[in-house]
Amino acid sequence: MSYIKTQEEIDYLIKGGKILGEILQEISEMAAPGVTAYDIDKRAEKLIKRAGGRPAFKGYQGRKSDPKFPSTICASINEELVHGIATKDKVLKDGDIFSIDIGMQYPLGCGMGNSGNGFFTDTAVTVVVGDVPDDTKQLLDDTKKALEIGIEQCVMGNTVADIGRAIQDYAESLGYGVVRDLVGHGVGHEVHEDPRVPNFYDPDSKKWKLEPGVVIAIEPMISMGNHRIETAKDGWSISTSDGSLCSHQEHTIVIAKDGPIVITRRPNESL
Repeated sequence: MSYIKTQEEIDYLIKGGKILGEILQEISEMAAPGVTAYDIDKRAEKLIKRAGGRPAFKGYQGRKSDPKFPSTICASINEELVHGIATKDKVLKDGDIFSIDIGMQYPLGCGMGNSGNGFFTDTAVTVVVGDVPDDTKQLLDDTKKALEIGIEQCVMGNTVADIGRAIQDYAESLGYGVVRDLVGHGVGHEVHEDPRVPNFYDPDSKKWKLEPGVVIAIEPMISMGNHRIETAKDGWSISTSDGSLCSHQEHTIVIAKDGPIVITRRPNESL
């Protein structure tokens, strides 16, 4: 299956991305001391189904031998970077930072896309819970800026390698660690497609040219320590190996002749 999307497919993706951005904004505003990740997860699933979509992550398996992912969102706190499970005992506290990663297949029953149930979009944000130190706020702001710097590279004539180089140069110039073992990805027909979209310079990525119809998820993953990560015993949750705070931001982007179209922008998002 071609990684280039048709205009009809892109139109569906734009609609789904707008909805998903609105959902992420609503559930991220729930993040407050005493709220559980499970509470936010149940709201996310309800909103996705109400919109006519399906949670993209729930039941997901990277390989057939892997356990199925059990929640609608990936809910990660502090040193957890990604793939945290949204459990009832994961209670947000004042001073936490909370990353929400969410994906949706939309619209169900349209007769197009994966199993005739539409197309996949993917987005994430890290938010503060209550009061946090200034350097923690700066980490979140800098990760968002790294994402925007990556998006600026999404123009015809560039390659995926240009995205990674720009993100890495910016983040490392500020002293952050840029995760190497996890990357962004193509998206649309499946949750994860080619090309890989690293947040660091990878010369192999120069073979992936950015041209109209390419749809990618760019997702900087940046830590206040080094770039190394480890996976928890549950087989899913990934944290920094040195226990440092980390931040994750993500948008789905369509490459177009007139410049990148960020289809998962949240209504309240300022650039």
